[in-house]
Amino acid sequence: MSAIRPPSIREDFAEILKLVRPNARVLDVGCGEGELLELLTREKAVDGQGLEISPQGVAACLARGLAVVQGDGDRDLDHFPTRAFDYAILSKTLQQMREPRHVLSELLRIAEQAVVSVPNFGHWKVRWALMSRGRMPETGALPEPWYSTPNIHLCTLRDFTALCDALDLRIDACASLAEGKPARPIDPRQPIENWRAETALFLLSRRSEPAVANATAPQNLFGDVELPKAEAPVKKARSRKA
Repeated sequence: MSAIRPPSIREDFAEILKLVRPNARVLDVGCGEGELLELLTREKAVDGQGLEISPQGVAACLARGLAVVQGDGDRDLDHFPTRAFDYAILSKTLQQMREPRHVLSELLRIAEQAVVSVPNFGHWKVRWALMSRGRMPETGALPEPWYSTPNIHLCTLRDFTALCDALDLRIDACASLAEGKPARPIDPRQPIENWRAETALFLLSRRSEPAVANATAPQNLFGDVELPKAEAPVKKARSRKA
């Protein structure tokens, strides 16, 4: 039976928690206020570091006791040494980068594997909004109007898999995420998934290198794991009458 995800954990964070092996070296790019990094540190005992452009985000991370520095993912990944990490994580941030191709390539220079999630601009709700209203769509994965969204390089699943091919990257696993629904393992190259997947979470590595020995196999990558659970109420013991 699958573990029940607590309401407080974001769906993509819960899936990333399943992917990362214990005690791994992790870099979270665009780590925000450190929720994911704190979760991985607590539940998987990772050696985690973060890179965040916002001073407010960095301050929040430091208040949590996390090792985070202020930096720009578009420029500052170049300064990290090669293979410094087991995983580099970029959650719902690639489409906000000025140079997503360079960023994706750098993630897999500095880490053995990359965990990347992107909203799918080929999802049927996006297509329907464009066709029926002629307006930029606002969906669960793309909630902001066009004039205030931070997204500047949106892509479809077909676009993303084509970029992986161009960079000679291997897709070790992929899952479809939708708000309020459990993750669904998918083959992102299947045309139907370009319509069905609202957001996709990828585990990537380089084709030119052997698969990571301890990496989980694609067929059960998003399977059962022990997630943190809310504490059950303590039952009071009944006193026995003499």
